[in-house]
Amino acid sequence: MKRAGFVVFCALAVHDKGAPDQRLIDLLPLVVRESADGRNFVKKAVNWALRQVGKRSPECHDAALATGEAILIRHPDSASARWIARDALRELRSDAVLARLAAPG
Repeated sequence: MKRAGFVVFCALAVHDKGAPDQRLIDLLPLVVRESADGRNFVKKAVNWALRQVGKRSPECHDAALATGEAILIRHPDSASARWIARDALRELRSDAVLARLAAPG
């Protein structure tokens, strides 16, 4: 159930172009809360959702970066949370993602 929820969250970020960014940003605290869940499918879904939200727009990108940092602070002893945050931050800070977000239109 939890994995499915994050997959829907991810799908909205990628495919619902008409949804306001703030609707997705408002869901990011769930990513922080659930990032300590060590189950493999949940961990991957949480990570996927965080990365896709962060690639949606500059505003979402900033919020996703802050979320990744918040995960590291809130769950310092969770291997799953550290993996989620570090993997997402690595991708969101990559040159490819930054160039895509800076491109017009």
